[in-house]
Amino acid sequence: MPQPPNPPSPVHVVQLTDAHLFADPVGSLLGLKTRDSLGHVIDQVRREQPRIDLLLCTGDLSQDASVASYEAFRDMTQVLGAPSRWLPGNHDEAQVMAKVAPELLQTVTDIGAWRIVMLDSAVVGATFGLLADDQLVLLDQALAGAGGRYCLVCCHHQPVDIGCAWIAPIGLRNADELLQRLRGYPQVKALLWGHIHQEWDEVRDGMRFLATPSTCIQFAPRSEDFKVSEEQPGYRWLRLHDDGRLETGVERARDFEVSLDFDSPGY
Repeated sequence: MPQPPNPPSPVHVVQLTDAHLFADPVGSLLGLKTRDSLGHVIDQVRREQPRIDLLLCTGDLSQDASVASYEAFRDMTQVLGAPSRWLPGNHDEAQVMAKVAPELLQTVTDIGAWRIVMLDSAVVGATFGLLADDQLVLLDQALAGAGGRYCLVCCHHQPVDIGCAWIAPIGLRNADELLQRLRGYPQVKALLWGHIHQEWDEVRDGMRFLATPSTCIQFAPRSEDFKVSEEQPGYRWLRLHDDGRLETGVERARDFEVSLDFDSPGY
């Protein structure tokens, strides 16, 4: 499959995650219409990111895994005019995603001085994540074959403790195996994920660990039990420099009014 054309340095990347779209255009979580919130985030991206070289969509694009929801996500994000890469989350069905947009489910993308690796951590019928043996083999091959490229590795489930007790059991079950592999490749500069519906940014052993707010409802940081926040939905931007440096930040849809209905069906 052809790769995106090599842009000038730095490579401009945008991450959208956890849109939770429904087949129903007015489908909602806690009273928040997920297509509406995604639309506001996309409008924010368009205002702030005139150049996007690659769009990374890191799972739970759908809430009901319907063809219509994936078609809606594809159509809504096409206005950004950027090549996209998708990976599945625990609410997604990879086979349905592949039916709608097979060209977007690509594991390895080389762009500029970087290699982007998209790993499928979803487990059928489960909320937690696991990188199956075939995904670990793909990762090993991708990193071993990266040559002089720097690497950004992406998955859906969180590989580290984020201080939310309720979400810890639904993270990546074999995170230690993943992190041990990554430590053997100093060209891996960052690990990026979704799932936790909140921002995360830390450096461990020289590698950046990053998570991004959902384009719909947000989870409250440092919560023992399930708790949502009324923060606005958002996205992450990244600048991947040809010397291996990475700049990044989170922006939120400032014009979107969050009004949650806690009597409506939950997340």
